[in-house]
Amino acid sequence: MNNTYNTYADTYAKDTLLGAALAPVDWPRSVGLVLAFSLLMALAAQLKVYLGPVPITGQTFVALLTGALLGSRLGAAAMIVYLVEGAVGLPFFAGGGGLAHLFGPTGGYLVAFPAAAFVTGAFAEHGWDKRFATAAAAMGIGSLVILASGWAWFALVTNTPAFAAFEVAVKPFLIGDVVKILLAALMLPAGWRLLRRNVKQ
Repeated sequence: MNNTYNTYADTYAKDTLLGAALAPVDWPRSVGLVLAFSLLMALAAQLKVYLGPVPITGQTFVALLTGALLGSRLGAAAMIVYLVEGAVGLPFFAGGGGLAHLFGPTGGYLVAFPAAAFVTGAFAEHGWDKRFATAAAAMGIGSLVILASGWAWFALVTNTPAFAAFEVAVKPFLIGDVVKILLAALMLPAGWRLLRRNVKQ
């Protein structure tokens, strides 16, 4: 199993910023990264501002950055571990803990985090995180996955018409998401440049 995993790590993890910086990304190191980023996600959930029934948190930024830094599989795994931690009762969601949060009005955002991390990570593995424009595009696509899922689920659970649900579940987050996307798009290429500079020295 270790040989199989190490083959994966050599193929994919080294194509991400954190994978390249920490290579080789073996099994114990991968487990540590997954747990660390799940806890970072839990911390981001506690930084919340309520402008309506759906709080603004740092979770979208962390979910997308996790995918970009860890790659598709490890990024998604970290988000799945986070959901399990919250579902079993740890106070890791914005409103506390428990399985009920996954089925409540904000459940669509939560269950989209692994998919968004996977998508963003897949783009990063193909070099999209190395340039500003493509990094912004990758983060933007990942953000759309979260917003679309959150919007659809909120409308369904609350029995709210689509346009009215958009006003509550999407519109308040657009400006903040643009800022997060641009910030990440600046950070990721800069990280690659710094890594290359250190390797040359």
